[in-house]
Amino acid sequence: MSKTLVIAEKPSVAQDIVRALTPVAGRFDKHEDHFENERYVVTSAVGHLVEIQAPEEFDVKRGKWSFAHLPVIPPYFELKPVDKTKGRLNAVVRLARRKDVTELVNACDAGREGELIFRLIEQYAGGGKPLGKPIKRLWLQSMTPQAIRDGFQNLRSDAQMRGLADAARSRSEADWLVGINGTRAMTAFNSRDGGFFLTTVGRVQTPTLSLVVEREEKIRKFVARDYWEIHAAFDVEAGQYLGKWFDPQWKKNPEDPEMRADRVWSEAQARAIAEAVRGKQASVSEEAKPVTQASPLLFDLTSLQREANGRFGFSAKTTLALAQALYERHKALTYPRTDSRALPEDYLPVARDTFTMLAGSGMAHLAPYARQALDEGYVRPTKRVFDNSKVSDHFAIIPTTQAPSGLSEAEQKLYDLVVRRFLAVFFPSAEYQVTTRISRVEEHAFKTEGRVLVKPGWLAIYGKEAAGELDGGGKAAAGREGEGAERADKASGRPLVPVRPGEPAHTAAADAKGLRTKPPARYSEATLLGAMESAGKQVEDEELRSAMQEKGLGTPATRAAIIEGLLTEKYMLREGRELIPTAKAFQLMTLLRGLGVKELSRAELTGEWEYKLAQMERGELAREAFMQQIQAMTEKIVRKAKEYDRDSIPGDYATLSAPCPDCGGVVKENYRRYACTGAGGSGEGCGFSFTKSPAGRTFETAEAEELLQKRRIGPLEGFRSKAGWPFTAEVAIVRDEAAGHHKLEFDFGDDAAASEGSGEVVDFSGQESLGPCPVCSAPVYEHGSNYVCSRAVPTAGQPQPSCKFKSGKVILQQPVERVQMQKLLATGKTDLLDKFVSMRTRRPFKAFLAWDAAAGKVNFEFEQRGEGKYPARKGTAAAAAARTGGAAKKAAAKPAAKKAAPAKAARKPSTAAGKTPSAQLAAVIGPAPVARTEALKKLWDYIKAHNLQDPQDKRSIVADDKLRAVFGKERAGMFELAGILSPHLA
Repeated sequence: MSKTLVIAEKPSVAQDIVRALTPVAGRFDKHEDHFENERYVVTSAVGHLVEIQAPEEFDVKRGKWSFAHLPVIPPYFELKPVDKTKGRLNAVVRLARRKDVTELVNACDAGREGELIFRLIEQYAGGGKPLGKPIKRLWLQSMTPQAIRDGFQNLRSDAQMRGLADAARSRSEADWLVGINGTRAMTAFNSRDGGFFLTTVGRVQTPTLSLVVEREEKIRKFVARDYWEIHAAFDVEAGQYLGKWFDPQWKKNPEDPEMRADRVWSEAQARAIAEAVRGKQASVSEEAKPVTQASPLLFDLTSLQREANGRFGFSAKTTLALAQALYERHKALTYPRTDSRALPEDYLPVARDTFTMLAGSGMAHLAPYARQALDEGYVRPTKRVFDNSKVSDHFAIIPTTQAPSGLSEAEQKLYDLVVRRFLAVFFPSAEYQVTTRISRVEEHAFKTEGRVLVKPGWLAIYGKEAAGELDGGGKAAAGREGEGAERADKASGRPLVPVRPGEPAHTAAADAKGLRTKPPARYSEATLLGAMESAGKQVEDEELRSAMQEKGLGTPATRAAIIEGLLTEKYMLREGRELIPTAKAFQLMTLLRGLGVKELSRAELTGEWEYKLAQMERGELAREAFMQQIQAMTEKIVRKAKEYDRDSIPGDYATLSAPCPDCGGVVKENYRRYACTGAGGSGEGCGFSFTKSPAGRTFETAEAEELLQKRRIGPLEGFRSKAGWPFTAEVAIVRDEAAGHHKLEFDFGDDAAASEGSGEVVDFSGQESLGPCPVCSAPVYEHGSNYVCSRAVPTAGQPQPSCKFKSGKVILQQPVERVQMQKLLATGKTDLLDKFVSMRTRRPFKAFLAWDAAAGKVNFEFEQRGEGKYPARKGTAAAAAARTGGAAKKAAAKPAAKKAAPAKAARKPSTAAGKTPSAQLAAVIGPAPVARTEALKKLWDYIKAHNLQDPQDKRSIVADDKLRAVFGKERAGMFELAGILSPHLA
């Protein structure tokens, strides 16, 4: 019997499909990788199982970061399994190739990315070509069982999905071409003078970063201007009211956006107005009119992320994860990755059912409003809510008909946010009585506004929050939403003192208030999401703007990841709720502008792509034509970087206040370096300079200033070696006597030894001791990037060091705070520290730092496994006996018919525990059998004890006679030691 294979995007969705189909298709049997009955086989991916790659003959592996191998534009793309999910891919492919499987159903998420996940799996199953079996599409808006059953009754044909499939592939391949070639080209350009400076660029990432950089540039260039407002108090028979001066003849000046009708730019003029009206009579006129305020629209993902960030401080990533959990796990919300804020026109019955569920739910704070809406007939068809023309792949985010339970606090907050908005959009508009009063004193006019809430309408759903959230906080909401729906002025809710017709007012007081203009605010995640969504405002072409308004920069599903990616790549920092671009971001934008690569820094790039991808989805543009244009653009980007032949990139660069250490001249920033420009600041200078980005980490201007001023800064994190290893170090500007000038160098924390070798006397008189040295009991102090014993460096009281205690302030990227060193000196051990990063595996790990008296130094001490999540693995005989006893007890507990399982033998000790050193190695560490790790430790102790690290490069070991026999050469790098040891341990 032929069967249909259903491929979902995630295992949880596959289980939901099985539960929904069981009543109509019969019971399913559960297998290791799938569910199956007589009609269906249901399995799932786990996100992307396959990714595209260039065929090996078109993409060299060695030297791929050089211009010689760019651009990489393969004639076709191969498919490569994602390493972490190869097992799952093999299982899905095996099912797809079964002879009894005659049809496939794509049940991945209903959108461009879900389409791509399925199409790549199907192509991989066919050996790089389509599998040849009929394909249908399950298109779900909700994960309730009935919605899933309805979806199977209305499967879409493969022909209907062809446009979306082409757009999905084209987006993926275009991202690869621009991202890979752009990143390699910019990295090659930035690494031309040596080192490796990774410079990532991307189709959406870079235009998004440009928004943040441009805003920061406006803030830095902003010059505050003084202005004045004139505030007056007017007395009438019924009491007093306030007014603010304004110019009735004022018109907006497009050249000066800071101009306002109520601003005066001269203090003398402002004071003259105040003097002219004070104590005088005013004629009063006023106009009162009713104003209505509709509720904000239903949420799409971006507006939900913005609202949650503004109200609760949730990041975009957190909001997406919570919404996805409410959709998948709790079945409480509809599909969240949507850019629509309306519902289909046939969804009215479902909306009524949802109101019925909410009315009967246990949410006491919202259920009465759901009942009120049903009783008074609020749930009715309206174009503001039900509009097919405003529904794209998915409709707005609303509650499902399934009441949730067991929500976390954060999930409950987000669910409440969606439910309130869903209720509010059906309620009547709020009604206000708005009064505008004009008080005229001679030729001067003062405005007073009052607003009284007459009928709360939808505001009732927000209860006591209405006055605060929807006036003060509502202004933020209105800014977040881009709607006037929640706007209100500060006078809202306060009725004006009444004035009788014809009654004059007395100007009791008038004062000029001095203020200053403010720069634009930095982006928060909420406002950046809005800028990404409405990036079409920056585009002049009408057709491109239309596409951008639909899609913006990225999609609702990807915007959170784009922001997180920029934070991870250190292009931005998060300070509170503000997003601040780093020096690395400014350097990238300077490079792209200088090279003339506008395609990577302007919103037009994404606008053009999204417009053409939307055309492709509708079948109006051929995939081949689109890809040819992308290839041409990629070639242009690489060519501009490759052919740029000037020494520097033009840009807006800083001038440091600290002088050149060699000649006292002015030090200025250029694209690559901070360089001396001579006494006048415009010449060639003396030749002193230092790189802006040592080891791939770009100095902030303030850091460069401090480095030049103090000649030392750090320890700083974020450096990477040529091999890609992260490291932390101090950076110093030191005198190079041989070259006769100063230079920049890393200090890896061996300053105590340097002090000892140079004989420079260290003064600890201004410091407070951290505690007694564990070696000699002398006081321990901070010194450079180390904690050192006062007898370990030359001091006035002891010119010749007699102790060797020293411990770094940063160990394997873990900062060791002063309080932790104090604890180690007092008790012998720090708290458990959790930010160490292994140099071998690059993985983070936790450990205590403890004084090892036998080794005479600070060592790691690891948490006992029994104390953690998992029980200890014991290797002792007693432990083996315990295991044997446990096995015997289990065997005895089984029925007598079953033979007791033999007890496991105690594990043999590892042979690695006793490897014999070669004669050459034994001369260094001794002849006793030793584990490989212990041998490496002893080798390091020998190297340090004999000061064999190269003073110019601490990671290079200069061999003495004994080590030369082990190394087989004059010197070796620290990362080579493990490999060198292997042949010497038998």
